[in-house]
Amino acid sequence: MAVETAPGTRAGQMSSDDIVRLSRQYTLYEWSAQSHVDPIPVDHAKCVYFYTPDGKRYLDFNSQLMSVNIGHGDERVIRAIQDQAAKLAYANPFMAHEPRARLGQKLAQLLPGDLDVSFFTNGGAEANENAIKLARQFTGRHKILARYRSYHGATGQVITATGDPRRWAAETGVSGIVRVPDSHRWAQRDPEPVGESLAAIEEVIMFEGPQTIAGFILEPVVGTNGILIPPDGYMQGVREICDRHGILLIADEVMSGFGRTGEWFAVDHWGVVPDLITLAKGLTASYLPLGAVVMRRAIADAFTDRPFFGGLTYNSHPMGCAAALATIAVYEQDGLVENAKRMGRLMRSHHERMMERHPSVGSGRNIGLFGMLELVRDRAAYEPMAPYNGTSDEMKAVAKSLRDDGLYTFVRWNGIMTNPPLSITEDELAEGFDIIDRALVHADEGVRA
Repeated sequence: MAVETAPGTRAGQMSSDDIVRLSRQYTLYEWSAQSHVDPIPVDHAKCVYFYTPDGKRYLDFNSQLMSVNIGHGDERVIRAIQDQAAKLAYANPFMAHEPRARLGQKLAQLLPGDLDVSFFTNGGAEANENAIKLARQFTGRHKILARYRSYHGATGQVITATGDPRRWAAETGVSGIVRVPDSHRWAQRDPEPVGESLAAIEEVIMFEGPQTIAGFILEPVVGTNGILIPPDGYMQGVREICDRHGILLIADEVMSGFGRTGEWFAVDHWGVVPDLITLAKGLTASYLPLGAVVMRRAIADAFTDRPFFGGLTYNSHPMGCAAALATIAVYEQDGLVENAKRMGRLMRSHHERMMERHPSVGSGRNIGLFGMLELVRDRAAYEPMAPYNGTSDEMKAVAKSLRDDGLYTFVRWNGIMTNPPLSITEDELAEGFDIIDRALVHADEGVRA
């Protein structure tokens, strides 16, 4: 069948309508009924803004997928990609090249403790897949502990480890995933007491048999399932439980890593060194695909004289590694981790202002520039403005208002994500919350008197 060529608004450029029409006609959108898809056409982006072909500007208040941490269009990263493409665009993963060598060394310097050895992947899901493989091959055990309020990727093992509803239609029958209770339950303002959470984990381990459990995979700060920040003592307690039972602690920092929380890595807030840590998104700020699972030296040493059974065609891709090195240099040169911490304090004050002005705001949570507002119909009962895995007329109206007013972010269930690039300024942050302020009027209409 002949493929139609869309007319351009200017020589060689499609209009917004043409881009959307052809994208919907010839490509499949994820996690969506295709008849409901209404994508924003994107032409170019710079700093914290992106633009449609027709010139409409959006403030990117979600860093796309919580990943463009350094902001859009940074020339330093673009040049590094161009230079690497001209020098060596690809080498197979059995070879060694300078970007691979330098990036492995740099991550060992940035990560806590003896997290010294990296296995590079295409993205976060593959990093988590390989972390589970490593845990099982290292320990000789099979079971993996996971939580319901979690997301670890859309592929075979990790979609099963994922707890949220994206798992329901995609489970592949992979065995060995065991759920432990969440430290922050759905439709609750606050997390559970630390002692109760840890005791619940211990009970599951007792019932399952600690000698059968290879690892515990968790997001230190849960991302799309609510920006759930554990209380002090929880991560330290999980570390102690894993140590006592010989269970490997796998920290999924695909979303929370690289300054998002105001520290290089979320585990740094609690002084915890996981056995394996998974990275992606902020590793290259999504300028190119790249992920990594980084392991403690003892785990890597176990494969000195026996093979690790895992591999990827694009493992250690030279252009991805070069992009990551340049991105890390931007974090350091521009003080973005420190800026995330400083702007995080300001974000907290904006959250508090939204709570004061709008009865629909049940709570605001953030750690650095990793945040969200949770909307409710009744603060006292803490009734969510939308059901679990659902939406409501009020949430739809909020989402439409944000988009119409030029702010892009995730509105999921009863939450509004507030995850801008780490390079955002005070004025840009205020601009985003002013737009949210106007949109929350629609949510207030759903509050029970």
